Amino acid sequence: MELKAKELLKQGFSEFEIPKNHEISTNEDLFGEVGKSKIDALKNSISEIHEMIQSRERLSRKIHEEGENLKSEIKGYLSENEKMQIASSDPTREKNDLRHKKIEISELQMNEKIGCWKDIAFLKKELREYERELTEKEDRMKMFEKIMGAED
Repeated sequence: MELKAKELLKQGFSEFEIPKNHEISTNEDLFGEVGKSKIDALKNSISEIHEMIQSRERLSRKIHEEGENLKSEIKGYLSENEKMQIASSDPTREKNDLRHKKIEISELQMNEKIGCWKDIAFLKKELREYERELTEKEDRMKMFEKIMGAED
């Protein structure tokens, strides 16, 4: 009877027996998935930073172009009214104010160029950090895969 009970117990537990190789592959798959998700997240961050850099450059160009358009409009207005008297009590003052506006626009354009340069420099620094981290993680993944492949 005791022998029969042992056989029944073995049959009952055989469904729950897990070979050691299966445990390792499950852990390997789990680790691999975690590593791949981190790598994918880094790749997404890197592509987002590239997009942010391009967007910042486009914004800066647009601001610069709009400033140039304003300056050319002011210049056109001044040259048109150079020959005619402006219907103002002080035409010289109005012309000087417009010239001063051109200078302000140029200053804003210069500040925008500097701001753009700073923003892009910061984004590129962040990009280099993410790329370095991605390279390290990919190298670790390759090393892990080699180690797991050597054990099999």
